[in-house]
Amino acid sequence: MSERRGGRTGERVGVRAGVRYEVEVPAGLVEPQLRWNGEAGRAWVTGLPGQVRECLAQWGLRPDGRSMHGAAALVLPVVREADGRPAVLKLQLRDEENAGEAAALRAWAGLGAVEVLAADEVRGALLLERLDEGRSLGGVPDAVDGVRVIAESLARLNAVAAPAGMRRLADVAAALLADVPKLLPELADAGERRLLERCAGAVREVAGEAGDRLLHWDLHGGNVLAPRADSRRAARGETWVVIDPKPLAGDPGFELFPAIRNRFEAAEVVRRFDLMVEVMGLDRERAAAWTLGRVLQDCLWELADGEVRIPDIHVAVARTLLRVRS
Repeated sequence: MSERRGGRTGERVGVRAGVRYEVEVPAGLVEPQLRWNGEAGRAWVTGLPGQVRECLAQWGLRPDGRSMHGAAALVLPVVREADGRPAVLKLQLRDEENAGEAAALRAWAGLGAVEVLAADEVRGALLLERLDEGRSLGGVPDAVDGVRVIAESLARLNAVAAPAGMRRLADVAAALLADVPKLLPELADAGERRLLERCAGAVREVAGEAGDRLLHWDLHGGNVLAPRADSRRAARGETWVVIDPKPLAGDPGFELFPAIRNRFEAAEVVRRFDLMVEVMGLDRERAAAWTLGRVLQDCLWELADGEVRIPDIHVAVARTLLRVRS
């Protein structure tokens, strides 16, 4: 998640007698929750101040700065009162994608990924080590340098087997293929229909061997932060730490599209793709098929939301990678 500092809609909540803290519920978090999750999103947003109050008390935390947010989570800088350690409190509406976040981060055990200090699965709350939210990989001058860092990070993360109970790429692929005949007729352009049909064909070729590695699913420059300058990570010479997985068990080839799409340059699609394939040690044709699966996934979501054309970036990536496979 690429976090943003939030404007307030707020209320003040008490954590200890005589102490009042302000909880910011940003408008930029409210709007996507209402759009994506309807009444469940409205109820979650309404309950956020109370959720923050309970987590601060439960884990002995005090706020330590203004809240941040993406489209799906509220993130509050905090300090643990027991030992003075800086951390962040992350709250999100639990859904299929984020339900395995704590399990994935614990499986990675801080090796290139943010450390979990505590988790409350019922509330969808995580207490995480605090990184430097002002320095993300998305800010490096050369986007291809960022792609290399992402590929190196994924090579480490994907070396871990997915924990039991993690959602599976095999099921995701089956659902995508089931949606193709329902949603493709909604496309206004016959050429785009043929393009997505070819993407679906590539997925069918690999769906029977969908893999068992622990995938991040959404690793782009905004989801890689620098450690704090005063942290143990910085003292060890670590430069980048991964955050915000939407984990599943599957083939690492399904990981490549976010880094190709982020800071997109059509002329760099093959360069970025081949760099990631080389660094991660992937089979090029299988990786292309799974990347076409990601293109298909995004486009089917667009169609389900009522769109009748697919994004230009997705058209460019699909055409390029279909040539790679030909």
